[in-house]
Parts: sequence; C-alpha cells; structure tokens
Amino acid sequence: MSFNIKPKYDKKIKKSDLVKLFWRSIPYEHSWNYERMGNVGFTWAIMPILKKLYPQKDKFIHALKRNLELYNMTPYIVTLPLGISVAMEEANANNEDFDETSISAVKLALMGPLSGIGDSFFWGTLRVLATGIGTTLALKGSILGPILFFLVFNVPHYIIRYYGTFLGYSLGSNVINNVENSGMMDKITKYASMIGMMVVGAMTQEMVSVNFITKIGVGKSASTVQSLLDGIFPGIATLALFGVTYWMLKKKLNPLLIMFIILVVSIAAAYFKILGA
Repeated sequence: MSFNIKPKYDKKIKKSDLVKLFWRSIPYEHSWNYERMGNVGFTWAIMPILKKLYPQKDKFIHALKRNLELYNMTPYIVTLPLGISVAMEEANANNEDFDETSISAVKLALMGPLSGIGDSFFWGTLRVLATGIGTTLALKGSILGPILFFLVFNVPHYIIRYYGTFLGYSLGSNVINNVENSGMMDKITKYASMIGMMVVGAMTQEMVSVNFITKIGVGKSASTVQSLLDGIFPGIATLALFGVTYWMLKKKLNPLLIMFIILVVSIAAAYFKILGA
C-alpha cells in the first residue's frame, strides 16, 4: 500500500498514527448506543490524531464535538471513512479557509452506501460461508469447526480493516487536493450534505416503526387506522414521529428525556390498544 502523497501542506499524520487508528477502530461498536449509534467509537478512534492536529484546547474540543454526531457504519469497514475523515481534519487544521462542514457532509454521505456494501459482504456472504464451513466440521465432532469459522471470517476482516485505514487516508488526501485545486469544495459539500440527509431519512424509515392497530368500521369491512394512513401516504406515521422528535430537539430537550417520553407514550398507547406490533 503506497503512502507517498504530495499535498499542498506538510503532513502531520504519519504511518504510525494510522496504525494506531486501525487498532483503536476495533472496539468501534463496544460503545454503540441508541442515541447516536457509533459516534463514541468513531470519535475515540480518531481522538489521538485530533489532539495532534489541534494542539489548542478549544479547537480540539470543537473537533471532538463535530465528530460526536450520529454515525453508523458496518464495523469491519469503518476504517475507510475514518481514514477519509482524518485526511479532511488534517486539511482543515492546515487551512483556515477550509469548510469544516464538509467533513460531516462527506461522513454522512458515505454512511449508507458503504454500510450497504459492508453488510452484504460480511453479514450476507462471508459469515454464511464461514458458518457453513465451521458447522459442517463441528457436526462431525471436529475441533477445526469453530477454529475455521473464526479464521474464515476474521482473516479477511482484519486485512480489509487494516488496509482500509490507509486507503481511506490516501483517497481523502488526493480528493481534497484535487477539489481545492478545482474550486469545487462548495459543490462537494452541498451534494454530500444532500446525500447524507437522504441516508439519515432512509435510516429513520427503516429503523422506526409506528403501527396504529385501532380499527374503524365493523365486521369484515373494518380497517385499521394504519392501513388507512398507508393508503393515503405510506410512512406518514413515522414521518410525523420524526417531526415531533425534531421539534423537541430544536427546543433543546435532552435526547435521553426525549427517548423516555417516547417510551412512556408507546407503553401507554399499547396498553390502550392504540399501537401494536
């Protein structure tokens, strides 16, 4: 893997920093949470690099807050966006005119497409292959079953995770240089933000479920409120919940309090047979 990149500024990030980034990416999902998913793991992985790039305490804290936004990524390829992010952070640290909002925009834009590829390969293909090999031998009483399952899944995983760190950094550095030379940073930020918002919207629709089970009508002609809503505007209940949640966030309510409110309302609605599975 080539590490010879010729940027317009002196590099602060060394190969040793990226190797440390690789190791710190391994517990990425250990701090996964329902509020912002993998944000803590992502930020913890790049924290030493951020401290190196931003020796001033206020800038370092600002960079930490910027990276603590919602983020979710297949853990086995998370080093690719990590590498791209640190390359952009390095450009931001060396250029006062750099648009730091582009860092978040690019991160969000990559979240959906990369996770789709990662989930399909690791969960849908490699894990199935490893399970098939491992269980076949395990059913015959061979100790090689669990050993081969572990190796078939994890050897490709760690190879991809390791080289993905350097690939992401290289891609990020080269793209930034080309973009800065062409003056297209504003357009890149705008389109990446649009894609990022589309990804977040798709995640909301996929991961949030609202089902009104109250029936209208009698006998066989009775229909649930949910079926009527879906007939008018599929997903409108989820959209409404998203709107209410966004409104509460704009009112500066604590996210944990918002989650508690949703929990209490959901339990009450289920008890009175308004909502159901």
